[in-house]
Amino acid sequence: MKTSKKLLALLPAIALVAASCGGSDDDSSSEASTDTAASTDTAAPVETDAPEEVDQTQAGDLTFHMITHSDDGPFWSVVQRGADAAAEDLGVTLVWKPGVNDAQVMVQDIEAAVAEGSDGIAASLPDPDALVGPLQAAVAEGIPVITLNSGANDYQAIGALTHVGQSEDVAGNGAGERFNDAGATKVLCAFQEQGNVGLEERCNGLAETFGGETVIEFMGLDADTTEQQNTINAFLAADPDIDGVLGVGPVITMSALRAAQDLGRDLTIGGFDMTPDLLGAIEAGDVAFTVDQQQYLQGYMPVLLMYLNVTNQNTLGGGLPILTGPGFVTTDNATAVIELSAAGTR
Repeated sequence: MKTSKKLLALLPAIALVAASCGGSDDDSSSEASTDTAASTDTAAPVETDAPEEVDQTQAGDLTFHMITHSDDGPFWSVVQRGADAAAEDLGVTLVWKPGVNDAQVMVQDIEAAVAEGSDGIAASLPDPDALVGPLQAAVAEGIPVITLNSGANDYQAIGALTHVGQSEDVAGNGAGERFNDAGATKVLCAFQEQGNVGLEERCNGLAETFGGETVIEFMGLDADTTEQQNTINAFLAADPDIDGVLGVGPVITMSALRAAQDLGRDLTIGGFDMTPDLLGAIEAGDVAFTVDQQQYLQGYMPVLLMYLNVTNQNTLGGGLPILTGPGFVTTDNATAVIELSAAGTR
């Protein structure tokens, strides 16, 4: 069984703690030991089988793959930073494979990872129809699989160890409640990726709890923010009853804000995830909130969980997903989160 250098380095400290906590409750035994030690001029050396040096290569030959629909934008860069940090902390190799919102690219990367004999695969699941099968094949080859970000409703069908992320419909529910509190009556739920089930769940969750009317529409890709903003502008201009917009990503949320400002419309605007621009808009009071799914954890935790499963047969979650959200960033906590975002971990 492979054990990391860092874990082995903790063993002497653990032994000391055990020794300090494991003594007898009988004070006479302690006193007898003290008297014996005091009457001996030179204490005999204690023999131990513990190695004097730790093998630095014990975990270095593990290679994990993280295969996502990442577009390498501001959200996914934080996920990658978390994954890289975990790999460095544990002394393993991480292969990062961004699919750039193309499920077929992800399928090819999963199949290549299986062929290479990956020690573990962490994958997002934006298109279950395309991705469940290849990940089931990885499990059949004995490779531990963990889903992250999107996939909370499908990871069990894969046979994955667990899912790390947020429940997208529950996050949408929370957004709907915030629009209710703001007094909105008609909300546009604007999404930026067609066929992404996670984004659909966010909008559907909004519709479940929002007391007014919900309009769900594709408003263009994040890759072209000018077109995205113009599309939202035209949609808002055609429907003066819309008094709220939920962007299901940080870039489209800012496109919605600019579109509303161009039209001179005072709308309640909410978003998902974070960028410096979006956090600044929340701090300034121009955006009411954003849903925080703590994506740094979505990168860090799967690497840690795969490592513990391979080296120590550990599992977490008890068959349930490990939730990283939803939380909410509002004017109340935006300043503190901005500082962490500048450090690259939020």
